[in-house]
Amino acid sequence: MKKPIISLLLCVFVSQTNAGIRQYGADLEHANWQLTNNSRLECTLSHQIPNYGEAKFYSTANRKMNMEFELDMMRLPDTYSLAEVRSVAPNWRPGKSGRTIADMKLYKQFAPSLPKKVAWNMLNELEQGMNPTFYYNDWYSENERISVGISTAKFNRVYQEFIGCVGNLLNYNFDDISYTVLNYQFGGDSLTKSSKKRLSMIAEYLTLDNNLELVLIDGYTDSYGGRNDNLKVSNRRANTIREHFVKNGIDPSRIEAKGYGEKRHIASNNTIIGRAQNRRVVIRME
Repeated sequence: MKKPIISLLLCVFVSQTNAGIRQYGADLEHANWQLTNNSRLECTLSHQIPNYGEAKFYSTANRKMNMEFELDMMRLPDTYSLAEVRSVAPNWRPGKSGRTIADMKLYKQFAPSLPKKVAWNMLNELEQGMNPTFYYNDWYSENERISVGISTAKFNRVYQEFIGCVGNLLNYNFDDISYTVLNYQFGGDSLTKSSKKRLSMIAEYLTLDNNLELVLIDGYTDSYGGRNDNLKVSNRRANTIREHFVKNGIDPSRIEAKGYGEKRHIASNNTIIGRAQNRRVVIRME
């Protein structure tokens, strides 16, 4: 009689353990991946998790290659805790063993995220047909575990589009160009070689980012020549930059240009280097 009793107790224990896990994840039929941002400024690969939220991988324009993962929950964490991130085989791959990828910190009232290395690890697991899955204790019931799976179903086709988008991102961002000083060669309206390159970068960025409300262009000169002539030169240079942006498709109402002549020198006019620094156009973006 002892063996049947032991077997019965074991069955009850397993049943209670399974009942203590609340699972979220898209099934094979309803799994969906989308490239929700596809530009040279940002790429976002999104996956809907029914009744739970959205998993997002994203990369942005930057000098450094970057990747981040965010788990956008419908119910944000109500306390601080940790979630285990595991690579789990889907139901149609029985016998395939999983592994732990990382731990993810859960902060109260913040959507949890993971850095570049872990995000790429998760993408690699998805590409190989595995489901990255998060395990953590419910913050209202410590005896209940939560399981959140990211489905590999229908992943690879959209993933290739995402990788193509990431490879096409600009290698600079808003912070790199939001305040730019362009310098001129002596005696004319020709920009220096480095300033021409900088101007092209700004023009390209402005065609992509429609959220910028205003571009301010301020022109300045050195003290060579008459004050009135220098004021005209500074206005001409500022407006030339403005017209360059307009020709590149930027809305004229977003651009203001003004010349200040010899005002606001930033260096001495007694040296060649100082005068070169004073011959400038300053571009500010807001």
